[in-house]
Amino acid sequence: MKALLTAVLLSLVAGVASAGILDTSLRPLARPALEADAVMVATSGPILPLRPLTRPLSEQERAMAEIDASYAPVRPSKSLRPWARPESLLKLVMAKKRAKRKGSVCGDLDIQGEVVGSVPGRIRACGIKDAVRVTSVSDVALSTGALMDCTTADALKTWTEKSVKPTFRDRGPVVSMKVAAHYACRTRNHRPGAKISEHGKGRAIDISAFRMQDGEVITVLNGWRSGSTRRLLQSVHRGACGPFGTVLGPNSDRYHQDHFHFDTARHRGGPYCR
Repeated sequence: MKALLTAVLLSLVAGVASAGILDTSLRPLARPALEADAVMVATSGPILPLRPLTRPLSEQERAMAEIDASYAPVRPSKSLRPWARPESLLKLVMAKKRAKRKGSVCGDLDIQGEVVGSVPGRIRACGIKDAVRVTSVSDVALSTGALMDCTTADALKTWTEKSVKPTFRDRGPVVSMKVAAHYACRTRNHRPGAKISEHGKGRAIDISAFRMQDGEVITVLNGWRSGSTRRLLQSVHRGACGPFGTVLGPNSDRYHQDHFHFDTARHRGGPYCR
């Protein structure tokens, strides 16, 4: 009986094979071994590989193989991948950050200078409790270190970033500002018997000119009434109204014909800007 069943099964298998049914087996065939960088070509045309090909070298990689290591920062004109940052550049960036952190004041890396501490006034109501001497804000240098408190330093930075740098972007960029006055224990406009000026409290700074990267200097005295610079100076004057509580310029009075006065005094009716 077993012999009979075996014969029948063998007969069926032979019939199936002869009919070509095994050519469409439901079991997956073993994946053929294919070269990663070539495509097999048969008489009927190209056969698509079943495995992904190795990614070809990019323009950057080919260029890197051709140039000397000393020119590693030079990039191909059409790189598809970002460059790996050279270690020397990374060290330089970190060194600059450490230097900037060391020279920062008021807890802000963008405000550079030195901590001064308490500055006593020679007359009552003058002086600064926690003074700093600011030398630059947001990479724009001051012509001289200016004594002030951190509230005023922060207002100066905000004005520089949001008004000065954008305004002079096309003409500049601006690299420095001329300080006409900063801390000074005196009365308002030096008038006898007047109230103590905000300058005497470390809350004010006067700016009289802006220097561009190409060497051009735009002064408040001459530029305020000049066609090409008047608009720029008016823009930075308006931009100071908000960061500072008091903003005075050439149109305010005869004492401010050649400079802008900014201070952080707060007024009940809001910023006072003229």
